[in-house]
Amino acid sequence: MKTSEVYILIVPGWSSSGDDHWQSRWQRSLKTARRVEQADWYHPDRNAWVGTLISTVANSETDLPIVIVAHSLGVATAIHAVNELPPGMIAGAFLVAPADVDNAARWPVTSGYTFDRSAHGFAPLPMRRLPFPSAVVASTNDPYCSLERSRVLAQSWGARFIEAGTMGHINVSSGHGPWPEGLMQFGWFLKMVGEQMQARRNPH
Repeated sequence: MKTSEVYILIVPGWSSSGDDHWQSRWQRSLKTARRVEQADWYHPDRNAWVGTLISTVANSETDLPIVIVAHSLGVATAIHAVNELPPGMIAGAFLVAPADVDNAARWPVTSGYTFDRSAHGFAPLPMRRLPFPSAVVASTNDPYCSLERSRVLAQSWGARFIEAGTMGHINVSSGHGPWPEGLMQFGWFLKMVGEQMQARRNPH
């Protein structure tokens, strides 16, 4: 399955990733990519962010399979939205550098902002198996989520786990505006999604 054969829904985290972030680059370069636009990127609220994601999916007006590409707090948003989305609406989710909202007190101060675990409603993070193919890409030195925690999340969600090496939070600050390895991994993931869709259509 090629990128042109799916509707790619970009789900950024806090601050909307920024123009040079790999998510923004993918949105500009992949013709079927669209972005979830939150009303307030700097004061995240679980109900508001999840509601915006659900309405974006509902209004997507596409016949293509929808594949979520989420980063950081966008991963938490997507995971919370799963049970509120109509069954079969999402074909897959590519989840990069999940933010460990249950342990937000350990996060570094980011651009003067401190994430309050209790105020925003993202914790606890759902740990149920996802009803569609998924992959978690995690760094060995992510300040927002330990590798061990990322591995536990992937296992709980039934996701393929991809250890990306020492890549920080896999964002612009860690040197990943361009992220060609990620695009290759996404291509592999779409191949897996396509194979599973084909298997469901032809069970015998």
